[in-house]
Amino acid sequence: MTASRSARERKAAIEGGPLARVKIEVGADKSFVYKIACAECTAKGDKAWSAYRPGGDNGYLAAMDRWTFHLHETHRLTDAPCLAYLPAAQQRLHERREQQSRP
Repeated sequence: MTASRSARERKAAIEGGPLARVKIEVGADKSFVYKIACAECTAKGDKAWSAYRPGGDNGYLAAMDRWTFHLHETHRLTDAPCLAYLPAAQQRLHERREQQSRP
């Protein structure tokens, strides 16, 4: 049984920690679109810094990886469950970069 959008949203909010503002929408192709915004940081103008990734579970993983990097780099004193997965996120990033550098 697939988890509902609201259940996934709650799980992502818990994993993201106290600074994460999570919203999951349904894209044009009927897949989930994961949006994780920072409660403290802004990107351009007054818009919150955010990670936006479409697509099933890989979208969740990509958005959460980006959020984890943001927390690690910008909010080092913040405690969030997703930080436990930082080494795995760094490994995935390293593997993606290696694949992109191959001819």
